[in-house]
Amino acid sequence: MRIYNTLTRKKEDFKPIEENKIRMYVCGPTVYNLIHIGNARPMIVFDTFRRYMTHRGYEVNYVSNFTDVDDKIIKSANEEQVSCDEISEKYIAECKKDMEGLNVLPATVHPRATREIEGMIELISDLIEKGYAYVAEDKTVYFRTRRFKDYGKLSHKNIDDLEAGHGRELKVAGEGGKEDYLDFVLWKPKKEGEPYWSSPWCDGRPGWHTECCVMAKKYLGETIDIHAGGEDLIFPHHENEIAQSEASNGVEFSHYWMHNGFLNIDGEKMSKSLNNFFTVRDIQEKYDLQVLRFFMLSAHYRSPLNFSAELMEAAKAGLDRIKTAASNLDFLIKNAPEGEGDPELLDRIPEFTKRFDTAMDDDLNTADAVSVIFELVKFINTTVDDKSPKGLLTALKTELKSLSDVMGLIIFSDKEELLDGDIETLINERQEARKAKNFKRADEIRDELLGKGIILEDTRQGVKWKRAD
Repeated sequence: MRIYNTLTRKKEDFKPIEENKIRMYVCGPTVYNLIHIGNARPMIVFDTFRRYMTHRGYEVNYVSNFTDVDDKIIKSANEEQVSCDEISEKYIAECKKDMEGLNVLPATVHPRATREIEGMIELISDLIEKGYAYVAEDKTVYFRTRRFKDYGKLSHKNIDDLEAGHGRELKVAGEGGKEDYLDFVLWKPKKEGEPYWSSPWCDGRPGWHTECCVMAKKYLGETIDIHAGGEDLIFPHHENEIAQSEASNGVEFSHYWMHNGFLNIDGEKMSKSLNNFFTVRDIQEKYDLQVLRFFMLSAHYRSPLNFSAELMEAAKAGLDRIKTAASNLDFLIKNAPEGEGDPELLDRIPEFTKRFDTAMDDDLNTADAVSVIFELVKFINTTVDDKSPKGLLTALKTELKSLSDVMGLIIFSDKEELLDGDIETLINERQEARKAKNFKRADEIRDELLGKGIILEDTRQGVKWKRAD
């Protein structure tokens, strides 16, 4: 496996700290509202990386946090006139629903910032003791950015250029008493109406950049294999994480840094002011979330990705093509003659996994991996028919399911699909039950059909039915 390391700006052979084990930290969302499709991209990308490395035999300890204390959470709580805890609990639950819809596996651990305050205070105290941090007159604690000699190594920014060109990104409104304009906040004093915790310096709360390096150390160790997130986090967030962690621990924070590219909407940056802001729930109103996942994986994760209705329709068509091949295999397997099949055809099947793995080994090239799945679909469509033996059909199903599972794509339905004749028989039975005023049985039949993806609609012209999308 070769990974493009943001730190070195080149692809490198992946060598874990422990053989066959991966310690991976992925920055999660700030839970003040429903997650948007920009949040979904790193969730999908790095979930796929985790699935692939598991497929290759690694044990992945995957940690992804929830930021549950933040200015946006406080603003949302004030607007809804509830506590910050209520806001974060509500939207953590909603985020988990969306993750389930996207088929994103739960992390090994989902730490929350508010439950790790003690560790953050310990880190800040250590940085003060070592001279990397100081308490200003207003009791704000700052990190001495220039004191950390390697500052800028991840973003490849020269610290002497930051003050003029990027210093504003490091400044938080209301800061005072800084020694240097580039210093960033580790702890801030409380304000009226905000949640706060006691500390040696003042009642207050941590700066955003402090939480992840504390949680990564607690759950993964002082040095981890991979730290990942969106490209927008490289500077200043991940840069500041490195500074704090390495200044305190004296060892490299992460060996590899992976970042997914930006998501644009119809060629423009997603923004509420431009009326092109979409939550995952917005997309779910029109598409199965598997379509969104497939769309995200159809491009290389480091490339900018443009979202549009046309591209989503193309993704839906592509995913439908794969699902149709899966459905055809299931249908053929039910009535297939016994037998293993042509040895030459059977020998060709594992080649798809080899080509798939080659693509994914090249810095998680999901775009090329999707192409391999389409090649397998073409092979299935041109190779099998109603005379194909069960052994061949089953081997092809196993191959298609294996590759799709790595991508987190659910293409084989667990529900046994009813034939049209079976549906009509049950509808007629329901009608007879209603005439006999056996409404319990009529409701049971309706629920049975709904459970198998059949939606009934009672009209003046009679009962109409359709399969759920």
